[in-house]
Amino acid sequence: MHAFEFTRPEDSTAALASAAHAKIAQQGADVRFVAGGTTLIDLMKLNVETPAHVLDINRLPLAQIEELTGKGIRIGALARNSDVAEHPLIKKRYPVLSEALLSGASPQLRNMATVGGNLLQRTRCYYFYDPAFPACNKRNPGSGCGAIDGYNRIHAILGQNEQCIATHPSDMCVALAALDTVVRVQGPKGEREIKFDDFHHLPGNTPNVDTNLQSDELITAVDLPALSFSQRSHYLKVRDRASYAFALVSVAALLDVDSNNKIKAARVALGGVAHKPWRASKVEAELIGNNPNEKTFRAAAEAELAAAKGYKHNSFKIELAKRAIVRALNTVAGTA
Repeated sequence: MHAFEFTRPEDSTAALASAAHAKIAQQGADVRFVAGGTTLIDLMKLNVETPAHVLDINRLPLAQIEELTGKGIRIGALARNSDVAEHPLIKKRYPVLSEALLSGASPQLRNMATVGGNLLQRTRCYYFYDPAFPACNKRNPGSGCGAIDGYNRIHAILGQNEQCIATHPSDMCVALAALDTVVRVQGPKGEREIKFDDFHHLPGNTPNVDTNLQSDELITAVDLPALSFSQRSHYLKVRDRASYAFALVSVAALLDVDSNNKIKAARVALGGVAHKPWRASKVEAELIGNNPNEKTFRAAAEAELAAAKGYKHNSFKIELAKRAIVRALNTVAGTA
């Protein structure tokens, strides 16, 4: 067991000050915030994460779910996944988010897990989770990627490179990507907003860096913008078993169809296929102006997956992703 210091700040200002003080006092030591702990504590038990200082932020007043001017919704970083999924405003206006949350983990974990923590989930790649495997650029930069020539059934087919083929595990984040969510953070220099597509990283040359959140910043909330067609949506999760399993492929889909039966707007995001929640921009572009039918949906899926690359054990995910896109869009359009 690695020794670490534990602090419970009372508000966001105190939390940021405590984190800054700990880093200075311990010469740049790894300092982490913990809320539900459903990811961090697991990784600490496995010695994948070894922070020198842990700050429990559960006392911070960041659990609100409230309506914004213009009919959007702000969800506090400490709102529990189960509370968000069952909230009347979320179920009515953003059913895709409720569906995504309810498809993740187990009821017990959803009761603990928070929105902010869910944003910061780390990959479930076998090679990352087990320090017995030395080759993992995400855990040990410069060591290689054991998954490329190893067992890679759950791994990425889009946006990956030779540095890392791990996938992002969150269901919630796939829905948030499709909803054009904004992440609100607070740091020593004040507050800032991060567009959701800019929040998570593709591997590039730094697969160990998951997000654009700075080490001295704290997530305070996410803002869901008002979308006139957000109720016409669906979250589809394809997995090995019906509960408590991560997605092989998932799809969050929203459609706006006009009176002439033409698609005038679409939002689609994929999970289980990339290093980050994957906004399917090619699908969206192909859909606009076309009729909502099987032929249109299949052409859009083909365009998105044209650049996909499979490996020994996961090439099946390319066709699976295409079929999942078609099925999700058929469900939203009522053409299934």
